[in-house]
Amino acid sequence: MTLSPFDQMKTASNIGGFNAAIKNSPPAMSQYITVGSNPFTGFFYALEGSTQPLLSHVALAVASKLTSALFNAASGWLGWKGKHEEEAVQKQKPKVEPATPLAVRFGLPDSRRHGESICLSPCNTLAAVTDDFGRVILLDVARGIAIRMWKGYRGAQIGWIQIVEDLHERVPEKVDFSPFGNTQGPSRVAQFLVIYAPRRGILEVWSTQQGPRVGAFNVGKHCRLLYPGYKIMGLNNVTSQSWQPQTYQICLVDPVSGSVKTVNVPFHLALSDKKSERAKDMHLVKKLATLLKTKSSHPDLVENEIKELILDIKYPATKKQALESILACERLPFSCLRNITQTLMDTLQNQELESVDEGLLQFCASKLKLLHLYESVSQLNSVDFPSDTPLSDNDLAVLLKLDEKELLKLQALLEKYKQENTRTNVRFSDDKDGVLPVKTFLEYLEYEKDVLNIKKISEEEYVALGTFFFWKCLHGESSTEDMCHTLETAGLSPQLLLSLLLSVWLSKEKDILDKPQSVCCLHTMLSLLSKMKVAIDETWDSQSVSPWWQQMRTACIQSENNGAALLSAHVGHSVAAQISNNITEKKFSQTAFGADSEALTDSWEALSLDTEYWKLLLKQLEDCLILQTLLHSRGNTRISKVSSLQAEPLPRLSVKKLLEGGKGGIADSVAKWIFKQDFSPEVLKLANKQRDVENPDEPREGINRDFLEVSEVEMDLGTIPDLLGLAYEQFPCSLELDVLHAHCCWEYVVQWNKDPEEARFFVRSIEHLKHILNAHVQNGIALMMWNTFLVKRFSAATYLMDKVGKSPKDRLCRRDVGMSDTAMTSFLGSCLDLLQTLLEADVSRDEMQAPVLDTEDAWLSVEGPISIVELALEQKHIHYPLVEHHSVLCSILYAVMRFSLKTVKPLSLFDSKGKNAFFKDLTSIQLLPSGEMDPNFISARQQFLLKVVSAAVQAQHSIRKDRDPSEEATTAPFGKDQDWPALAVDLAHHLQVSEDFVRRHYVGELYNHGVDHLGEEAILQVHDKEVLASQLLVLTGQRLAHALFHTQTKESMELLARLPPTLCTWLKAMDPQDLQNTEVPIATTAKLVNKVIELLPENHGQYSLALHLIDAVDAMSTPSS
Repeated sequence: MTLSPFDQMKTASNIGGFNAAIKNSPPAMSQYITVGSNPFTGFFYALEGSTQPLLSHVALAVASKLTSALFNAASGWLGWKGKHEEEAVQKQKPKVEPATPLAVRFGLPDSRRHGESICLSPCNTLAAVTDDFGRVILLDVARGIAIRMWKGYRGAQIGWIQIVEDLHERVPEKVDFSPFGNTQGPSRVAQFLVIYAPRRGILEVWSTQQGPRVGAFNVGKHCRLLYPGYKIMGLNNVTSQSWQPQTYQICLVDPVSGSVKTVNVPFHLALSDKKSERAKDMHLVKKLATLLKTKSSHPDLVENEIKELILDIKYPATKKQALESILACERLPFSCLRNITQTLMDTLQNQELESVDEGLLQFCASKLKLLHLYESVSQLNSVDFPSDTPLSDNDLAVLLKLDEKELLKLQALLEKYKQENTRTNVRFSDDKDGVLPVKTFLEYLEYEKDVLNIKKISEEEYVALGTFFFWKCLHGESSTEDMCHTLETAGLSPQLLLSLLLSVWLSKEKDILDKPQSVCCLHTMLSLLSKMKVAIDETWDSQSVSPWWQQMRTACIQSENNGAALLSAHVGHSVAAQISNNITEKKFSQTAFGADSEALTDSWEALSLDTEYWKLLLKQLEDCLILQTLLHSRGNTRISKVSSLQAEPLPRLSVKKLLEGGKGGIADSVAKWIFKQDFSPEVLKLANKQRDVENPDEPREGINRDFLEVSEVEMDLGTIPDLLGLAYEQFPCSLELDVLHAHCCWEYVVQWNKDPEEARFFVRSIEHLKHILNAHVQNGIALMMWNTFLVKRFSAATYLMDKVGKSPKDRLCRRDVGMSDTAMTSFLGSCLDLLQTLLEADVSRDEMQAPVLDTEDAWLSVEGPISIVELALEQKHIHYPLVEHHSVLCSILYAVMRFSLKTVKPLSLFDSKGKNAFFKDLTSIQLLPSGEMDPNFISARQQFLLKVVSAAVQAQHSIRKDRDPSEEATTAPFGKDQDWPALAVDLAHHLQVSEDFVRRHYVGELYNHGVDHLGEEAILQVHDKEVLASQLLVLTGQRLAHALFHTQTKESMELLARLPPTLCTWLKAMDPQDLQNTEVPIATTAKLVNKVIELLPENHGQYSLALHLIDAVDAMSTPSS
């Protein structure tokens, strides 16, 4: 231990007198306490250590030890160490330091008293001593004085208990809390002295130092108190603080019963009276929490113990906390909760009013009311209630105030909705409707001034509470009248009950649609709620709308379960009409005698105004139901590949969502469904065949017939055309075909932009774009697509291909354009289609008027974002030559990618004006190339077009062994391939290249590949037949040279000898390696020679050579005939 400066000076003056010297730092010392006689208690002190040696002495000692250690090790290695030396080392005994005599510094001088035992407290501050006089003396170790004495404990056994405060049990005091650190501070420690008096057979627990006796137990006279009054040897007052006590600090062994008992003391017993009561309450709360967690097979015993605990608690706030924990316990049965709360309530009521906490009393009363309400509702739900007879269709029509035709229509709509809706919903069989734990029930509700309110809870919890109240009633399994009376008596407002009822009805749609009987129950329940006080004010202004019915309509508008919402709206409309009629009759009867006719007029106006709102809501819900039914339907597609984007579920619809979705919200939701199903644009036209009959469109009808064959292969549409037709009837304006195609086009391109690898989405978008009939809409949609999604990728692809000078590899395409090489090929083809469509729309828009975008009467109040079609109609006119200029570039890029052409830099085919005009706004006027082009550009363009034609013919007509149709399909992976020869001729026109030159090259390539029948057709389009004949003559010579020189047969040699020398020389000069197809029959070649003779004029220089060729071909074909 280390003394404080004051203790150091006091000790020094006692030992050395007035002139004693004092060191700057107090010395460390050990304190020893002894008990016995003379002195009765002695205090000894031993100073730790001595003066420190100098550094040189330490170094010398270390060096000598190191030297001896090295010498001993070396002698062992070299074998110098003898056995007698090892034995001498083993025989050496460890040195024992001589004892240091200690003189007693001071003590408690009592010559007659003899100390028998001493027991040190766990924190080393106190010690208890027993003597031969039957006394127990408490010593202050630090000061060396006796501070307390107990008499009458002869032969006593003593021990200590140290208790650490639990911070959770500390009672907060009203102080100014500091913003820094923990306001509670560290845990406090209390020490209790345990005294066992064997002669009296009693065990006592005393609070130290001057505290009272906190406990006494009769334990028997033959026990033994076990307490280790010591710690590990060598610990001081610093190191002992980290020493952990034993498992049991103290225990009592009873040899008679053979038991070992431990002593546990609550911390609060060490506190003063006021704090002790609070701490005791917290201790009881903790004990209660432990009791609530334990499982017990005797609930009655647990209930009684809980009652005792909660009644023992003194402070109202703690008592309230205990009651809350009891009511939140799931293990206790309802009867136990009710009895405990009732007992506490009775106890509070029996006390004097001044001593009862009003807050606790109100809290207890409110919880008791909730428990009684829970009990009443549970009893009503458990009583067997006779079910009513099933409703007939006629009864249902009368109940809903519908005629037979309207009822049949409603039933048909709900049946279709139910069939499609059952595919998407999953319900687990173990759902227990109408059952709510009492703990949950108490958490949901609260009383405020005798009014029962619902706390802020989630939608699922709200439905659970409503289900507990109304589910049995809606099924006809409980008394509706009794339930309404019980809930009204409990203090629930009609508006709150209506909200709960509608939440249950709208959330349990599947069960409701399966049981039409529930409609009658809802009608009864709604009628009863409407008759409650403050539900409907009879003096309501006739020119306004009733808030009661507006609340119900709002719930229906917000619901996504359209089937249940439509039924509840019909029921609400029926009940509202019935109540309005009753009010009207009542007013009429009151005013009939006064001849006041205005009252009747007012009532009819009120009925008419509310009825109009109901009719509007019914129309909106019916439309929404049909639309939701359509969106739930799906065709049986046979296409195995489905994108992850198409697998995302569609959001459910509600009237509110449609009203907030803007004018295009309805078409947008259908477009998302079409994208998910991946229907062809023709499916939309197929469902609209009635409109096509009224407005026949012959070209479109042709496409429709072609599609019917394809659709049978791709998918089974099922009821989708009928549902689409029904949706068209409900939304003739919002789902007009052009509007729908526009939204589908936009939806597909948006989804393609998310995943450009799905090139088929972009292809499908262009298909929908082409199906838009109105050129104004078509032009606007195409322009928006180009500016929003395409121009950046298109420019990136252009610069990449111009940089590499060929079709780029997959890695470069992904890096610069964001898609693979195959996807980029399809992208460029679709861009070309879009630009061509844009050009056609610009020509057609002058011949037709812009469409008028109407909205259905029921949906005039829609608000929200502007629709895609409205944005499209706001687009400016394009600059036709600029779009054409981009179209030429796109065709070039597409050809390079499609045929993997090399050594082609697309931008090098244009001059500076042409390059600068690219990627500008298509509605702006740019300076474009005009006049004669530089011959170098013309030559480069011509070479490029010839490459395209050759590659196209080769791709289409090259001979491949074992070629099957599946390989042909891979050449054009997305959609129908372009007519490349025709496209090349069209490009020649725009690039100022001779079109006839391209046509002649095309004919030559066809004959080169042995497709003579197609070549004969293509000759008809060539203007300069003479030049073409010269080209074909060379090709004929190549064929004959291959037949004569490469098949070294006897017949060919003889035939060669008979030919004219000039012809032989000319044939030898031919190179048949240029031929792509050498297996052309000689008869086909004979037709070609005749065609050449036909095309060549007689005065042509090669006409005689052609005549010789005819003879040679005839001679070659003669042996074979």
